[in-house]
Order: sequence, then structure tokens, then C-alpha cells
Amino acid sequence: MSIERRQIYFVNLNPAQGREQAGTRPVLVLSIDAINQLPLVVTVVVGTKGTNIKRDYPTNIRLSPSDTGLLIETVFLCFQIRSLDPNRFPADATGNISDSKMLEVETTVRYCLGL
Repeated sequence: MSIERRQIYFVNLNPAQGREQAGTRPVLVLSIDAINQLPLVVTVVVGTKGTNIKRDYPTNIRLSPSDTGLLIETVFLCFQIRSLDPNRFPADATGNISDSKMLEVETTVRYCLGL
């Protein structure tokens, strides 16, 4: 299995605590492929259904099905960054985003981290 930057997977994020996103969620791979190919962790941004987020915030990126290949609108919560063991990931990605959309995600992650 090859996990790659810009791919979207549905991953079970349990166990979670407090305000962490829980359950099976779409996650967007943020870490670079050189890291993803090592037996380390994969850094992701967690997503949720667009209908769960009623308004747009500067910490989120809202993407349409045509942007992601997913069946529904998805909001990636760029303040919800997690590092996950590769064993959490299914064999195949469910979707992916373009370089230009990835640039939007990167900009928003930087905003959230104050970089």
C-alpha cells in the first residue's frame, strides 16, 4: 500500500477524547511522500460532512464532490491535524485533491498554526 500526499481516505479515528473528531472520517494526507513511505506516521487533516458546518470559517476548507471525488461536500478542519499509524488506513484511497486545492489547504494549515 502506498499512502500519498493529497489522497483522501476514510479512517477510523477512535479512540478520541473531548472535542477531537471521532468515528470513521475522511482524512486528507498532508505529510510529504518521503515521510509517508517510511514506517512512521502519516499526518492528516480531518474532514467532516459539509452539512455539519453551517458557515465558513478561516480555519476550514470546504470542497465539493468534484474537488475530491467523494460523494458529498466535505469540510476539512485545518485545525484538526493528526498523525496516524499507517495501519489505520484502508488499502485504497477514496479520493484526492488537485495541487491548487492542496495549496489552499496548506495556506489554511499555516494560518491555524501561526506559520
